[in-house]
Order: sequence, then C-alpha cells, then structure tokens
Amino acid sequence: MRIRALVVAATGAVALSALAVPAAQAAPAAAPAVTFSQVKINTGKPVVVGPTAKVTVNATYTVTKPAGLNAASIDTGPLLYRGSKLSAQADIIGGDDPGVCSAVSTTVLHCTAKLQFRPIGSDEYEGLANSQAGAWKVGALAVPRNATGLGDFMWQSNLGAINVQRQAKLTADAAPEPVKKGRTLTVTGALTRANWDTDKYAGYSAQPVKLQFRKKGSSVYSTVKTVRTSTTGGLKTTVTASVDGYYRFVFAGTSTTPAVSAAGDFVDVK
Repeated sequence: MRIRALVVAATGAVALSALAVPAAQAAPAAAPAVTFSQVKINTGKPVVVGPTAKVTVNATYTVTKPAGLNAASIDTGPLLYRGSKLSAQADIIGGDDPGVCSAVSTTVLHCTAKLQFRPIGSDEYEGLANSQAGAWKVGALAVPRNATGLGDFMWQSNLGAINVQRQAKLTADAAPEPVKKGRTLTVTGALTRANWDTDKYAGYSAQPVKLQFRKKGSSVYSTVKTVRTSTTGGLKTTVTASVDGYYRFVFAGTSTTPAVSAAGDFVDVK
C-alpha cells in the first residue's frame, strides 16, 4: 500500500498548488541544483508507532546550494522511502510541511523539519500498514516554489536508513503469591504489538522472550530461561520458588518491533 504524505511530503501546499497550474500559465521552473547531507531523523533512533496515535519526529539536515539560488524560492525536506530509488512512484513517508532553513553562508543552509507517521485510519491521511514495518531508506526532496510538474523536483536517495516499528507491550504475572519455598511458581504474560491494519494491539507469536529474576534487595536481573510466545502472543512457564524477588519477561526486539520489558512482579516466598 502506498503512503500518501502529500506525495512529495516536504513540499507542502505551495508546491501542490503549483502542480495544478497549467504549464502555459506558469513561470518556467527547473529542478533546484542542491545537494543534501547530514540528514538525521529522530536523532537516528527507530520511530515507534502505536495502533492509533499520530507520531511526529524531528529531523535535521544540511542543504548545499549555488550562491545565486535564493533559498526562499525553494521548499526542501527529508523523506523516508522504500525501493531502489526515491521517486514519486516509491512508498514515501514525509512531513506535512516543508523544512525551515537558515543560511550559514551563501551556499549552505542548516534546516529542521518534522515528519508524521500515522497508522491506517488514524485521520484523513493514508497510513502505515503492518507490512511496512521495518527498514526504510532516507532521502530528501527540493522543489522550486513555481514548480509546474514532477520534472521540477530534485530527489536525492541513499542518505541513510532507519527502522519504523510497531509499538510493543509486555506483561508478567507470577502466581501463587505468597508461595512456599520449593513449590512451583507459574509465570504468565503476553507480548503484544500495534496492529496498524486494525488500529489495535495483537499478539506477537513465536518470539523468544527471556524470563528474568531479581532477588529482593538487588538491582540486577538475571536470566532464568528463554520461552517462546504462543500463536496469540501468550507466555507461560514454571520455576521453583526459592527466595523473595521479582520476575519479569524481557523481549529483545526485532527490526519491526522495539525491545520491551515487563514490570517486575514481586513474589513473597514463605
């Protein structure tokens, strides 16, 4: 599914308006002779998106331009894309508005922008589908304010990479409480993550999850064993109760889903 972030994302309504002007009436335009560098989205960290809420992250980038090119005559902005090359045909995630730039010399601009990420159905925008979680490439776009068509757009690919991930939740519950020393303790829980197709959380199946224990009075957790989630994301395992302490599950994460830890559940051993 295609992500519609204003098609050209960082150009904003001005550039889209220009596309609606017949070429015979519009002033000639050309793709800006600029280059992008030092593009950083969300400080390089993965972007984690829940099942319903829009997520906005910051981006910074540098534009190098000819000395004679008026910075006010172009709109610029970073984009995420999938595919071999950034173009209007690629899946694109970008900002609702162009970036804001300040000149540090006649040829160099330092810029900031915001990018929006939306699950399907979160608002009027076409949003993320589950299949689009994972790695995205970083690119950028420059458009003259008097653009008359896609031929006036300057696309730049291969400026980095970043993961867009489905937010995860993890729970843990140890029972019975209290428990006699030497008796069996059952620890249950569930690993769920955002389902962008349904705007809900759903179980994450067949994932390795560590059961960890922290003795009362200690600040360090140790791994007891590794178990796998069920087809519904459920977790269940047993241990022998020995001393008072906290049990939790820990998930290391994948390219599509961030790492997450359950809150420790205290067990009183009699």
